[in-house]
Amino acid sequence: MDNFTKLHLSQAIQNSIIKNRYQKPTPIQIKVIPQILQGDDIIAQANTGTGKTASFVLPILEDFLQTQQTTKKPKITTLVLAPTRDLTIQISKTFSSFSRYLDKKPKVVTIIGGDDISSQLLGVQKGCDIVVATLGRLLDIIDKKQIDLSSLKYFVLDEADKMLDFGFLQEIDTILTAIPKDRQNLLFSATYPTKVLDIVQKITTKAKFINIEQQTPIIKNITQRVIEVNSENKKALLQHLLKTNNWKKVLVFSSTKRSCDNLAFKFRKDGFNAESFHGDLEQDERNFTLKDFKTNDIDILFATDIASRGLHIDGISCVVNYTLPRSADDYIHRIGRTARASKDGIAITFVSLEDFEHFKLIEKRCKLDIQKEQIKGYELKGTPIIKQKGQPPIKGKRKSKKDKLRELKSKQINDTISNKI
Repeated sequence: MDNFTKLHLSQAIQNSIIKNRYQKPTPIQIKVIPQILQGDDIIAQANTGTGKTASFVLPILEDFLQTQQTTKKPKITTLVLAPTRDLTIQISKTFSSFSRYLDKKPKVVTIIGGDDISSQLLGVQKGCDIVVATLGRLLDIIDKKQIDLSSLKYFVLDEADKMLDFGFLQEIDTILTAIPKDRQNLLFSATYPTKVLDIVQKITTKAKFINIEQQTPIIKNITQRVIEVNSENKKALLQHLLKTNNWKKVLVFSSTKRSCDNLAFKFRKDGFNAESFHGDLEQDERNFTLKDFKTNDIDILFATDIASRGLHIDGISCVVNYTLPRSADDYIHRIGRTARASKDGIAITFVSLEDFEHFKLIEKRCKLDIQKEQIKGYELKGTPIIKQKGQPPIKGKRKSKKDKLRELKSKQINDTISNKI
């Protein structure tokens, strides 16, 4: 499909698509948009950078254009949940951007932690059509009985695998209790582990599953490099690579918030234009940092995995895994931040002595076979660390749960007696 005209979207929506420089629909948009317009529940799976957000924003706005323009007072007809504040803000902006040519624009309220809750409550109470929220803050407002979701038509989960982690099971139940049973459910994600699909059944049992398969889970335009280096030499090696390559915008992933701050501080001290990005920053700081990175006012961004999902940042020429991701899926999401919009990109992964086993697992699950390399002057020294497996349990020798509970209860009784004495 060469353009969006065959998706039967209104001219006002088409004009917004042109203004946003969308040239032709992606495979996920071609498959999902007509199904949503038909009223189907959707479970959509596609890799990062494939246009999942527009897949639900465009048909929801089309429905608003056709059915909601004549209503007097806005009612919440769409609820979108996202795992991070930054993705939530981005989705809200996407709704606003694609509705710019509508005669009557939908009122969009963003509900996130870290911002003033009173202004968010005011936005809801004045009346709105679309709410885009993070789970925790929305639950706070539901608990205060300050939001009416009885007119909800669309329930959307973006990055559903993160939203539907077992830790959120009770919270999701609370949301489902607060919204009408008669609704259209739209779930979007890059992965759907078995445990997530089990929870999906609580949300919808009639959804159409749409999977955009690719020959390889890695975007073809990414040149992947694996560099072996000792942990203590990573900083020096990264600075060497930055000085010897003409990378315009570099995203560096590190495992902890503290390490991101420390690295950004040290790189600034050494003359690099660097900042950190993670969940402990105030929302205003995160917004400004992302804006500056997008506009090339920041050259190097040290980030946790909060930046690996959903955020649209064009022009990242290189992604660096300073520390390894926890899983193969996280590896794919990280490197998928580059080579977007059919452009080329580079992904570099540092592998130290303690990383060999873990990276072998990532390679196996991602079906990778990348030639390892070492950089002159930063060669790897030492022997890879192999984790020793614990001794297998001896049948009949391990304490049962009942035995452990008896011991715990006995200890508590003894402690009580001792305290009384």
